[in-house]
Amino acid sequence: MPSSASRPRRPAPDASAPGATLDASASAPAEEQPAPPAPEKPKSRAGRNLPVAIGVGLAMGAVVLVALLTVRQAWIGIVAICAVIGTWELFGALHRAAGIRLSRVPVLVGGQAMIWLAWPFGTEGILGGLLVTVLGCFLWRMRLGAAGFVRDVGASMLVLCWIPLFMAFATMLVVPADGAARVLTFLIVVICSDTGGYAVGALIGRHPMAPKVSPKKSWEGFAGSILFGSLGACLSIALLLGDRWWWGLVVGPLLVATAVTGDLVESLVKRDLGIKDMGSVLPGHGGLMERLDSLVTSAPVAWLLLFLLVPVHG
Repeated sequence: MPSSASRPRRPAPDASAPGATLDASASAPAEEQPAPPAPEKPKSRAGRNLPVAIGVGLAMGAVVLVALLTVRQAWIGIVAICAVIGTWELFGALHRAAGIRLSRVPVLVGGQAMIWLAWPFGTEGILGGLLVTVLGCFLWRMRLGAAGFVRDVGASMLVLCWIPLFMAFATMLVVPADGAARVLTFLIVVICSDTGGYAVGALIGRHPMAPKVSPKKSWEGFAGSILFGSLGACLSIALLLGDRWWWGLVVGPLLVATAVTGDLVESLVKRDLGIKDMGSVLPGHGGLMERLDSLVTSAPVAWLLLFLLVPVHG
């Protein structure tokens, strides 16, 4: 067999000859070759842009911290705004996915009434606002007739109790003289629970906690939530509220339980409706409810525990 050097060379194709073709890949200059794909931005296990999510979370935390350390009553405005956005997101999700006709006006107006009445009138203001809002939901839905009445009113009650009613107790936290410290304790415990659960679950999570609800939650992550949440509670009660640190061993695990419950409840609602996020208002997070879920369900328990266990200082 002749060597490659002795083989006759094929004449180069004449570009001017009819039917002649050129090999584009061989003749194209190197700079015209397609560029390699850009590396993907880092994402969390939930499929979100982690740096953006962290930045948005830090910005939200800074707003809350400045409000509490300057004029603590501004916390009520923050709670009220979050309640409106969260309620509207849930309204939209229920209507788009299930065609539910909710009593939007009574729930929005009554929800704000409960939040703002909590400061001057306490639990009596919350209860009064709730009763009037429930009656308003009945009357508002009556005008559409009997078809779907139970479903629509039931969904309105779910939204009303889940978001504005629970969040009204977050307002109650800031009412005492040491209210800023109470709000910070509540936030620190829930944030420690979420962060600790995420970190431990991502590192060593092996045993699913609720695979039919939230497959990525693990018992190892839950243990991390208990550990970090309890540590945050002990430090906050001792350093911010000036009380016995061991109350944190009661407050921490109970708030972790309610925080995880809130997260699972929101996951169940989204799975039932067949949606990924409640909204898209927060870059890197989805909807605001994706950040409020654990806080909302923890607020009434945080108020009750701190009211019963920790005397008001200041």
